[in-house]
Amino acid sequence: MRLAVLLLSLPVWAQGPLSLPDAIQIALEKHPSVEAARDAVKAAGTRISAARGGYLPKLNYSESWARSNNPVFVFSSLLTQHQFTADNFALGPLNRPEALNDFQSQLTLDQAIYDGGETRLARKSANLGREASVEDERGNNMRVIAAVERAYHGAVLASESLKVANEAVRSAEADLGRAEAVRAAGMSTDADVLSIRVHLASVREQQIRRQADVEVAVATLNEALGAPLDQAHELTTPLSAVPANPAPLGDYEEGSLAARPELRQAHLSTGLAEDQGAVARASLLPQVSARVALEADRQSFATRGGASWLASISLRWNLFNGFADKARIEEAACELKRARALETQASAQVRLQVRRAYADLQSATQRIDVAAAAVSMAEESLRITKNRYDSGLSNVTDLLRTETALLEARTRRLAAIYDQRLAAGNLELAAGSLSPKSEVLN
Repeated sequence: MRLAVLLLSLPVWAQGPLSLPDAIQIALEKHPSVEAARDAVKAAGTRISAARGGYLPKLNYSESWARSNNPVFVFSSLLTQHQFTADNFALGPLNRPEALNDFQSQLTLDQAIYDGGETRLARKSANLGREASVEDERGNNMRVIAAVERAYHGAVLASESLKVANEAVRSAEADLGRAEAVRAAGMSTDADVLSIRVHLASVREQQIRRQADVEVAVATLNEALGAPLDQAHELTTPLSAVPANPAPLGDYEEGSLAARPELRQAHLSTGLAEDQGAVARASLLPQVSARVALEADRQSFATRGGASWLASISLRWNLFNGFADKARIEEAACELKRARALETQASAQVRLQVRRAYADLQSATQRIDVAAAAVSMAEESLRITKNRYDSGLSNVTDLLRTETALLEARTRRLAAIYDQRLAAGNLELAAGSLSPKSEVLN
């Protein structure tokens, strides 16, 4: 059976069959949050490349110009320009030289030989960051799936509730005709007819509200799909109960501890905190680097100059830094303790979420059976009451009470089925196993 959620005010071109699995696939392709999470993973991957660059040499080119009559500047510039002559030893020019230009071009190559493990730790942290982004993407996809399921079934629930309201209106209209016929036969009063008219106005008010609920539900579904809010759909997955034979609670809890993205992220955060502590301690180790430089100095931009080169190896050892390194090490230790505490807290919260979802599923399943029995009894009660009313054996109060009871029973049954479908999805979401292939989505 196909359930149509088609609004007359919506564009006809947008209408088309849409099952729940199809809706989930659309959302996983088009929803902005999915695209954002995917880009976050790509950005994290670039940080790995950036960290790996610490192993590679750094090549830089610089160009500068200076002009001065400072004796030392002129003397050294003439030497580097290979323009120094014996005449430059004369005391007059040596003490009071004329201003001199120096165009300097420099190409430098720097290579870290040993950096205390900072590059290795940076690369490790970048890898952990990418893994955390992957888990965030996986968690976001599951949340998108859950949101689509909730919105999809919400739209179907709104449509079915509108059908119930429409049926209640038709039943009330039939009751009004029946009451008018009974009054014409002299078996009732105008008060009975007026009472049914009031009841008819009440169910028509509910009908109007249900129509508005359908419009809002469709817009909510479109937002979950990443589609225009006014796009219409023909929803083909009915709102029916799912087989409620869940595995033991312990299996879901154990699975959630291994599969929930939040717990994996918490574990990765602990690893990042450990790396930050190692980075802070690495600042106390010596660092060795090598440099090769090629230099050209000229009096004009293109002529009258000379070239030179330089090769060096340097060691830098942080012996004292005003206790700043000690403070960073202590801070990293505190952050590590905090990360471990949050990981423990996250584990307890996940287990609680699993238990809550498991209980909700069991409760909703039991409510479906109770609500279905209530609908059957309310329908039979209304049939009997209508017959008795037609025979003059029941009053209008009994008729309206049974009409209202049936409307409420049908509404509760739909709500119980809706809650059970969501509870089944939430249980897999809490367990970290919700995916487009999950049985609860079929």
